[in-house]
Amino acid sequence: MTKISIPIGPQHPLLKEPLSMKVDISGERVLGGSLRLGYVHRGIERLAQKRNYVQNVHLIERICGICSHIHTTTYCHGVESLLKVEVPMRAYYLRALMCELERIHSHLLWLGILAKHVGLDTIFMHVWHDRELALDIMEEITGGRVLHGANQIGGVRFELDEAQVAMIRAGVEKLHTQVEGVLDVIENEPALIARTRGVAPVSADMIKKYCVVGPIARASGVDVDMRRDNPIPPYDQMEFSVVTLPDGDALARTLVRVYETRESILLCERILRDIPDGPVSTRVPRKVPAGEVIVRSEAPRGELFYYLRSDGTDKPARLKIRTPTLAALCLLPEQMSAIQVADIPVVLAGVDLCVACADR
Repeated sequence: MTKISIPIGPQHPLLKEPLSMKVDISGERVLGGSLRLGYVHRGIERLAQKRNYVQNVHLIERICGICSHIHTTTYCHGVESLLKVEVPMRAYYLRALMCELERIHSHLLWLGILAKHVGLDTIFMHVWHDRELALDIMEEITGGRVLHGANQIGGVRFELDEAQVAMIRAGVEKLHTQVEGVLDVIENEPALIARTRGVAPVSADMIKKYCVVGPIARASGVDVDMRRDNPIPPYDQMEFSVVTLPDGDALARTLVRVYETRESILLCERILRDIPDGPVSTRVPRKVPAGEVIVRSEAPRGELFYYLRSDGTDKPARLKIRTPTLAALCLLPEQMSAIQVADIPVVLAGVDLCVACADR
């Protein structure tokens, strides 16, 4: 049968952001594919060298709209490490609360997109309805639903009084109740299971070869999570389960996010219960002593890596960022081998694309 190449992107209904693929097919069978990036490159790492450390908090938050808070959390922790300042524990807890709400928001967004791609519009609408609850809680905390402006070097910019904490706790309880119902449906929906089981399996060896991290790695049995393996406070004081599954297929990638959403809701409840009193920030100097630091954190899509070097001025000499999406994108052509054309949307959704993160 004749082989033909089909272009997907850079604009396509399957894609949230610009990405270009060429998929080779023969009949209904996909033989492979190639990938092209670079449509939304903004030169953020270079721009960061022209701005001072305080200005860069706002720049770095704009790397990604889904995981904006974890980017600034990682960056601020790196600067604070170079400054050797003691950040109040209450600020760490508030940062972690936002990180877990962001993880819930990201996973629910992904689960809704997957459901939409396989034609399960009812699940899509219910998941995105419940995702709004997470966004509402984040808006109550920081005033923002996408860009939060929550972090500053030395702590956070916001404080919560007892009435707000009670309101947020009630919101998390409502989120827990509503999300549990839709997650149970996803976990047991026969049509979703049929469309994802055995699709594009990735072995643990392939995960390690491409240095893939996050839910994709954990769905292939690779037990890695920076919240446990390289914790930023207060994760070093909290117990939680790292979810892994052995199969490595699209169903495993779906279920890992289902289980992680439940775990993040439990973490939010734990943080609200254990959050200590005290200040939420401390004063820091504008100039950072010369030195270099590496910070690794767990974004919703996996390990986020920041390298920061200071030359003793108020601007970084070098900032290097590795986001989890880039390695997952490199794995995409491998996943496009030996699948059916109808499975292409499932594979693309499974990568949890964030082209803005990858291109920067």
